[in-house]
Formats: sequence, C-alpha cells, structure tokens
Amino acid sequence: MSMKCPDCGAQRFFVKDPEDQYNIFEFDVKGGKICYSDKESESDSPEVIEETEIFCDRCAWHDKFKNLK
Repeated sequence: MSMKCPDCGAQRFFVKDPEDQYNIFEFDVKGGKICYSDKESESDSPEVIEETEIFCDRCAWHDKFKNLK
C-alpha cells in the first residue's frame, strides 16, 4: 500500500538536505518503507523519522512524516 498526499493524492514526496536546503531527496512510501527514486540518494539522504518535515512533490503540502500515516 502506497501513501498519498492528503491534499492532491500524489505518491511522491521529498525531504530537504539539512545542510543544503536546495538539495532534495525524492521518495515514495510503499508498505511503510521509504523507497528513494535514486539509489545513490539512498546512502546520502538524511534519516527520515516521525518528526522529519516532508514535502509533496506535486503541490504545496508539507508536514511531519508521522502526519502522512
């Protein structure tokens, strides 16, 4: 089961790099697991925990990861 944006229904999200706000890491959430779109990003990405702010890739929605569930 994929998680969807509560506003637009998109299934792709991103998290910003805490050291460089212009660098983002895109991902989908499938079965409760984060699946990065770029395999290289997986090892370099910041850890996404319940309190991490995530952003919808299609609309302006953003909130903590725990609120997506």
